[in-house]
Amino acid sequence: MRVRAFLFDFDGLLLDTELASRAGWELLYREHGHELPADLWATVVGTTHAPFDPMAHLEQLVGGALEREALNERRYAHEIALIEAEELRPGIADYLAAAGRHGLKRAIVSSSPREWVDMHLERLEEAVGWDAICTADRDPARAKPSPRLYLEALEALEVAADEAVAFEDSPNGVRAAKAAGVFCIAVPNEVTRDLGLEEAGADLVLDSLAELPPETLFSQLSQE
Repeated sequence: MRVRAFLFDFDGLLLDTELASRAGWELLYREHGHELPADLWATVVGTTHAPFDPMAHLEQLVGGALEREALNERRYAHEIALIEAEELRPGIADYLAAAGRHGLKRAIVSSSPREWVDMHLERLEEAVGWDAICTADRDPARAKPSPRLYLEALEALEVAADEAVAFEDSPNGVRAAKAAGVFCIAVPNEVTRDLGLEEAGADLVLDSLAELPPETLFSQLSQE
């Protein structure tokens, strides 16, 4: 296998936003005397159009309408405060550097809106150097587990599916990459660790990218 491109998910993979996102909703649920259901929350990770609506579910639990706008503002503020303390996940910087050394193209493939991705890349001083950034921009038809974003990234980079490696953290992301025909390495975080990444089709599951140096990956794939 000749690698010509790295395709990175964003939330939970480059930056651990998943724990902060869950924490924001947990805050609201606990303030109203309830717990956020872990099984239902798992369905929203890595996509934008899961059937589970946390706010609607909380309203059902409390038996009435809530002040959604005010609650969402507080939830978002709590989430952002947690995310701003986060840096690139372990091993990510090494893979970005390896892409530069080897002349690989690199892209972000995310179900999140473009402005969300750009905001955090700017803070991390990682906004420069991407050959493509493909985001769903609140369009459910584009969001994972649909392969559409991955297919768009491959087209933008002008590489074939078997020349790319995708890095994902969620089952929805893994399914999207594999449906596009891309070799997929899953690197779970605390939220996605027990969501069945192997069952979703990941070719390799790592606790951290730091445990597999890029040069070792290149060596292993060259033997595929």
